[in-house]
Amino acid sequence: MDFHHVTVLLKETVDGVVTDPSGTYVDCTLGGAGHSRRVLGKLDSKGKLICFDQDEHAIRHAREIFGEDERVILVQRNFESLERTLAEKNLLPVKGILFDLGVSSPQLDEAERGFSYMQDAPLDMRMDSGNPRTARDLVNTWREEELAEVIRNYGEEKWAKRIAQFIVRKRQERPLETTGDLVEAIKAAVPAAARRDGPHPAKRTFQALRIAVNDELGVLDRVLDQALRCLDGGGRIAVITFHSLEDRIVKERMKSWLGRCTCPPELPICRCNAKAVAKLLTRKPILPTEEEVEQNPRARSAKLRIAEKI
Repeated sequence: MDFHHVTVLLKETVDGVVTDPSGTYVDCTLGGAGHSRRVLGKLDSKGKLICFDQDEHAIRHAREIFGEDERVILVQRNFESLERTLAEKNLLPVKGILFDLGVSSPQLDEAERGFSYMQDAPLDMRMDSGNPRTARDLVNTWREEELAEVIRNYGEEKWAKRIAQFIVRKRQERPLETTGDLVEAIKAAVPAAARRDGPHPAKRTFQALRIAVNDELGVLDRVLDQALRCLDGGGRIAVITFHSLEDRIVKERMKSWLGRCTCPPELPICRCNAKAVAKLLTRKPILPTEEEVEQNPRARSAKLRIAEKI
């Protein structure tokens, strides 16, 4: 498998996180190793890089790239185990942690993974092949209301209710087994006029199901405070998001680290003892340049936020 992946906001992310060439850094989303390679290029012989990915293809590809480089430690686990793994390996605290969320290009391009609405394949969408839940399970067993809610919330799809209805109607004839079956149901649900403009009619539904299958928002919500605890004072965390719900989670969590009082306004004195644990290095998110979007259209919705532990 060709694991070619165009890394988004490469320079901005790595330059924003790596402050000490002898430090220990974590790439929580190894993917095609674009960020990891650039991080490693900034480290000296004492520096260390820990790379997480639950996808065995990404780990195998990284082994080929990094060979016997002793500075690199590859971990085939979901990054939700970040704090536990670093503690087990006696690597705490670290100098910097980066997350490049979403799905990597190779996963989208490899038909049999079932991420793509452009190629017919089994309905899978798992980033970790050990995950017992697939997209096939969701579309064939979830209630219509559950499907509609996920497609509306995670896909920001205005035809979510109709799409869920058509999925349920189709599966009553026979189970939906492939991405092609699902695309057919979505195309039937979305009115012809709406299909003519904008992105592929299945894009938002596929995104929503992928997020649900992999519990992407739940994992993100559970890892951010862990990541901050793993950092040394002055250490940095950088997060690239591609979805407004992801960005909202990151933005709100980073805001909570600023130590702003959360007491009701009627209280005469602060009782919450809010204390700043980090400062924001990006008041507004860093966006890709027009040139980058032109070269890599998948970068279009990327937003980068960086915080520094106090």
